[in-house]
Amino acid sequence: MNSTPVRRIITGHNVEGQSMILEDGSPPRTKRIGGEEAPVFYEIWNTRLSPAPISPVCNEPTEDAIVLAPPKQGTRIRILDIPPEGETLSTRSTEEARAHFAAIGAADAHMAASSRHPHMHRTESIDYGIVLEGEITLLLDQGETVVRAGDVVVQCGTSHGWANRSGENCRIAFVLIDGCFDDELKGYFT
Repeated sequence: MNSTPVRRIITGHNVEGQSMILEDGSPPRTKRIGGEEAPVFYEIWNTRLSPAPISPVCNEPTEDAIVLAPPKQGTRIRILDIPPEGETLSTRSTEEARAHFAAIGAADAHMAASSRHPHMHRTESIDYGIVLEGEITLLLDQGETVVRAGDVVVQCGTSHGWANRSGENCRIAFVLIDGCFDDELKGYFT
């Protein structure tokens, strides 16, 4: 696993309106979800509206749990440390995979019918994934590609999965933006 700590710096304003650092440290919500071979989620920030309100103290809306998708009309940024896949992932049942997604508030995102990967999923969002360290394989219904440090993936509400076949940890940052499938796409998903 990656030993480099994730650092979150929050800025705001003092009483004179000058910019200042409000917080500097580890993200307050960090959690491994799904066992030893599962990713570690570092929840950095979320917003609940667009445009996002900006106040002097710049408070993040409170969340009690790790949630996969961004809030409705909002955004989410997180960093994931994804360890190399082991044998237990390849033998995971549909029920176990669905339980994994339920643990992050996204049981409906799991693509149970997919045989590409046990963690194939889809969210109604635009996601920017930026690989910071290592590499990971992006799996789609048709095709796959290796994504390396410095590469950026723009995920447009597609069914996808992530497979770390590298033997080393992959650290990837995600910016998730709430979206809405147009009528043409909704017809495919019902």
